[in-house]
Order: sequence, then C-alpha cells, then structure tokens
Amino acid sequence: MVLQCKDLVKKYYSKTAVNGISFDIDQGKIYALLGPNGSGKTTFMKIAAGLVKPTSGTITYKGNQIGPVTKERIAYMSTEPFFYNYMTVADVGKYYKDFFEDFDEKRYEELIDRMELNMKDKSKTLSSGLAAKLKIAATLARKAELYMLDEPLNGIDIIARDKIVTTILEAAKDDVTLLISSHLVDELEKIIDNAIFVKNGNIALMGEAEDLRVKHGKSIVELYKEIYA
Repeated sequence: MVLQCKDLVKKYYSKTAVNGISFDIDQGKIYALLGPNGSGKTTFMKIAAGLVKPTSGTITYKGNQIGPVTKERIAYMSTEPFFYNYMTVADVGKYYKDFFEDFDEKRYEELIDRMELNMKDKSKTLSSGLAAKLKIAATLARKAELYMLDEPLNGIDIIARDKIVTTILEAAKDDVTLLISSHLVDELEKIIDNAIFVKNGNIALMGEAEDLRVKHGKSIVELYKEIYA
C-alpha cells in the first residue's frame, strides 16, 4: 500500500473541500481521480503532496506522515503555473535539479525534445498548451515512486494528447504508482487500473475500472456522466 487516507477532511472557513474521504492506493497501479472542477480533486492532491494541511483525519505514504521524507518520493504536478517569468525552459530544468535529488537532467532533455519545446524559450512566452507540456516534462523527469498529475491534459490539443498519454504511461512500472486527476475521462479510460469518482468532496464511487464496468454494465465515461449529470 502506497497512500492511505482515513476520514480526511479539509475545510476553508465555511467551505468543505474534502469531506471525510477514506481510500487506499496500491503500488504499481494507475489511478484516475475523476470529477468536475470544484469537486475536491486538487485539494486532495495538495494534501498528499504536503502543500496543504488537512483539517482532520490522517494520510500516510508507506506508513510515513506526509512531510519532508515523503516529498522526496512523491512528484506532484499542479494545475497552476509554478515557474518564474524570467525562466527559460533550460532554467526550469536547473530549478528542479536544485530542489530534487532524483531529477534526471538527461531524461528532462529527452522529454523537452519530445514535447517539441526549445530550451531557450522563456516560460512566460509559452502558450497554455506548451506550458502544460513543460510542467509534464519537469515532473516526469524525476525518478519518483508516486506521480500525481493534476489535469495533465488541460490546454493540450487533441492531436498532442496521445503523445502526452504515451509519455505518462512510460513512467508506469511495477514500483511506480500514478494518480491522475482529470475531467477528460474518455482520454484516461483506456489506460487506468482504478477509478475514484469525487463529488462535492466525497467519494461517489470507486474501484477497479474493469470491476466497475462489469458491475454497472457501463463504461467509465458513462458512469461519469451518470454521477455528475
């Protein structure tokens, strides 16, 4: 078991973003964290990444409380831009190298080339799609045990999505776990092992993807439409 949360709650004043959720994430699997914007996906990921403190409940990574030790094992890609405007694509690699011992410069260069980015380009001049590719390259260049990607396909045109999905899949190994949040369910259905549907901060449905299909007689996309319609 990689990530374990129990009765996890996060409140922002009168708003409850995460409302007592409990579930476990196993090693070597690809999980989809599904739900529309505002459902609690991002808040949960930020808690697991150690960027936000829960109001109550517990969350551990391989038995360890979320903190400096777990941050060395978990690579998190947020939806927000996290580069300074003055940075070039090359500077982003140096920035990550300074922060993360597991950052692989050669892998970063390979991913930048695959994403058709230029090392000399400034991050502030990149389109939303290219900026999204840069975030993916920087995150996947780490040799992490758990990758958490928050809406990695946002801003990516439909032609480039297959390439991005293939790149993400390359990170999937027996000792590596992927947690991908998205509302673009049709793009993820073909690659995931498990699905977690989050609605208003609660778990609406979860389980192995194939079990859910058999039990409900519906695809993951159809279940998504049913839950959030």
